[in-house]
Amino acid sequence: MNPTLVFFIIILCSTSISICLADNDNLQDACPTNTTVTRMVFINGFPCKNPSSISSTDFTTSNLKHAGDTDNFLHSSVNIVTAADFPGLNTLGLSIARTDLDLDGMVMPHSHPRASELFFVRKGIVLAGFIDTNNTLFESLINEGDVFLFPRGLLHFCVNAGYEPAIAFSVMNSQNPGVVSIGGAVFETDKLLIDKIVRRLISVRGTNMANFSKIHIQ
Repeated sequence: MNPTLVFFIIILCSTSISICLADNDNLQDACPTNTTVTRMVFINGFPCKNPSSISSTDFTTSNLKHAGDTDNFLHSSVNIVTAADFPGLNTLGLSIARTDLDLDGMVMPHSHPRASELFFVRKGIVLAGFIDTNNTLFESLINEGDVFLFPRGLLHFCVNAGYEPAIAFSVMNSQNPGVVSIGGAVFETDKLLIDKIVRRLISVRGTNMANFSKIHIQ
C-alpha cells in the first residue's frame, strides 16, 4: 500500500477519534433540570434551565430529610431522588436515596441497571449483600458510619439486623439508575441462599427473623 495513503488513513482515524471523544464532559458548569417546560423532544437526560435563571436552590434538596413510611409488609421505605426531583443533578451522573428500615425491616432483592451504589449506614446495624452472576452471595454486617458497595446491575438487598430502626443513605453514579425489582416468587427458589442469610441474621440477633422468613416457599 502507498505509504502516503497509509499516513493519511492514520491521521484521519486519529482526528475522528478525537472528534468523537471531545464532548464527553459537560460543556458548562451546571445544567439544572428545567422542570417548567413540557417535553416535546425526548433526549438522554432533561432540558437545562436558562443559565440566567439558575440559583442556589437548584443545588439543594430536602427530599431525604424525613423518614419514609415503613408501615408496610416489609417494614421498609426507599426514596430515590433523581434529576427529575433535584434539578442540580442533571448531566452530573448522580442520584441519591434514603432507606428506612424498621425493626426486622428489609429491602427485597433488586438491581439498578444503570448504576453502582454506595450504601452508607447513618444509624443502626444493617446486613447488606449482593449476588453475583455466579450466584455467589457477598454480604456484610455494617454498622453506623460503614459503607457497602453494590456493583452495577447485580441483585442486592439489605435487612435491619439491629434492635432499633436503621437509616441509610446511598449515592448512585447515574442520574436515572432505574430499579428492577425481583418478586419473591423468583428469589425464593434458591432456598439455600435464603437459609444462609437467615442463619447469618440469627447469629447476629440470636432470634428468628420473622419478616425475612416470609420469602420462603410456603
